[in-house]
Amino acid sequence: MKGKSKIFMAGLAVVITAVWITVAAPGWFVDRSATAPKEVWNSQAPDFVLKDLEGGQFRLSDQRGKPVLLIFGTTWCPACREEIPRLKDIYARYAERGLVMVNINVRESQDKVTRYAGKNALPYRSLLDEKGTVSEKYGILGVPALILLDEAGMIVGGQRFIDPLLAKMFKEKKSANNLPI
Repeated sequence: MKGKSKIFMAGLAVVITAVWITVAAPGWFVDRSATAPKEVWNSQAPDFVLKDLEGGQFRLSDQRGKPVLLIFGTTWCPACREEIPRLKDIYARYAERGLVMVNINVRESQDKVTRYAGKNALPYRSLLDEKGTVSEKYGILGVPALILLDEAGMIVGGQRFIDPLLAKMFKEKKSANNLPI
């Protein structure tokens, strides 16, 4: 009976762990390289209009002429929180030189996002994609997902490639405009 009891307990532990992984900790297993599908790279970014936390509107097409970093995330995602220091660093390095950064909160209420943005002192604008329509347009499959647009509104990359792409983008700007890096 002891042997069967051990097997039963081991099986029960496996089931409990599987349920916990599926329900309680989905953010731990989100693909950190998630971004727009590669087939949309080097294509025109779909335009959208979203409300920000102050009730204003953000229209992507109004940003033409500036590079834009779209940050798709949620308030409950641990990997999204882990990205915040890196994103703040990107903002500090490039915002004054023209980079527009927006945090697009997927399927979350304004109250939750307002608390999250305040608690984390996000320096960039937070937008509300409450129904998930914009994330669907971009084919977002997991969060966090970063998508970089060039000045013409073309999708030039995402996630792991953001840092080198920004460095290249602003280095080219330096030689074209003679601005310091």
